[in-house]
Amino acid sequence: MSEFPRQQQDVPGHEGAMEPEPHDEMRGYEGRGLLAGRRALITGGDSGIGRAVAAAFAKEGADVAIVYLAEDDDANHTCGLVEAEGRTAKAIRADLAQEEQCSRAVRETVEALGGLDILVNNIAYQEPVESVEELTSEQWDRTFKTNIYSYFWCTKAALEHIPEGGAIINTSSINGLRGNKSLIDYAATKGAINALTYSLAQALVERNVRVNAVAPGPVWTPLIPMSFDEEKTKEFGANTAFGRPAQPAELAPIYVFLASPQASYVTGEVYGATGGKTPL
Repeated sequence: MSEFPRQQQDVPGHEGAMEPEPHDEMRGYEGRGLLAGRRALITGGDSGIGRAVAAAFAKEGADVAIVYLAEDDDANHTCGLVEAEGRTAKAIRADLAQEEQCSRAVRETVEALGGLDILVNNIAYQEPVESVEELTSEQWDRTFKTNIYSYFWCTKAALEHIPEGGAIINTSSINGLRGNKSLIDYAATKGAINALTYSLAQALVERNVRVNAVAPGPVWTPLIPMSFDEEKTKEFGANTAFGRPAQPAELAPIYVFLASPQASYVTGEVYGATGGKTPL
């Protein structure tokens, strides 16, 4: 059963301060050239799921740009993993809760990598509340700007560059499928991400751009000690069938598949990776 040392962090969370550190470097993962020559942009790519996806994409032959909020050390570490595979890496510091920053991130990606084939919208913010009354308009606005506005803004900017055969992958959550009484605004954005995924898939199918989402259950990333108190962090993920949260490295192969030509008939899907927690 899952039990972590008591720990808590301030926003935006630093991976090096976590105990234990997440498994997100994709050690032992062997690429097969599934993304050879592709160019990817991953938001929230400095740590956690984003880092694991960046490392896996690089091992599959892709050049990778990541966007991060403030953790320079984490971002540099992720870029080092990409470069260790002989691929080009680009770190872009930006607050994607602002539309112009989303446009800039896409523009700098295209300049650095020479184009853009894959967009992974992965950035997220959450802050638990004890009651509906505690949820302020300011928090509601921040969560929506970060978790869903940025997905739309980045996608809209990226579509000027993504060619036929390209892919967009959104990170959703089990909370978008079943709700969460302490993460009301977060769960609402994740439900919106699912609907956005379905809608974009229909809108872009004629352009042969596939749009899918991954909906994880509990995952051990910096978002957890940043969001929850020491007691909840200690028991995080214990209620899954595995009795523990997922490691980011266990989710990255799903993103690889959805980004690759092997998934050429897959669009408008939300892939659950919940550790055996049923959506309803």
